[in-house]
Amino acid sequence: MLLLGAIDPAPLIALLGARGLELRTVDDGEPITGSYWGEPEAGVVGGTVFARADTPVHSVLHEASHLLVLPPDRRARVHTDASDSVAEEDAACYLQIVLANHLPGVGCARIMADMDAWGYTFRLGSARAWFERDAAEVRDWLLTRGLLDGIDGPDRTPSALAPRPTAPSVVQ
Repeated sequence: MLLLGAIDPAPLIALLGARGLELRTVDDGEPITGSYWGEPEAGVVGGTVFARADTPVHSVLHEASHLLVLPPDRRARVHTDASDSVAEEDAACYLQIVLANHLPGVGCARIMADMDAWGYTFRLGSARAWFERDAAEVRDWLLTRGLLDGIDGPDRTPSALAPRPTAPSVVQ
């Protein structure tokens, strides 16, 4: 499990800040405000995500994604539980995968593996299978709300999952 303390937090702070969110770190051993699952999982209050060095990165991204899918008026009222629908939960899962691709040393493949290890459940058996083959409706939900603008690839697939070009065959 990739922990917040194992990455440079500056790109994460910038990524969230560009979207109107704040990452507030708390000292080791201190309680994590707004943690739905309990420590060391990230917490949310308003537009702030709380985490410690031992908080999994996927948890920070997931809770931040919950805030991002909310309209500003609802976001301002959030404390601990940020979702009230399956659509928002699915959108948070999708968005955390896409956002992970913008963090050096993280990437969506790593986040999906950590999601599986943590215990996220998807009907196709893994985060990757869901993302690649079962999330078109979720992607459309996010696109309709402008929540993927500027953060996913031109084909709407994070670059780590996009098909890799193959070397052209040499015909003689």
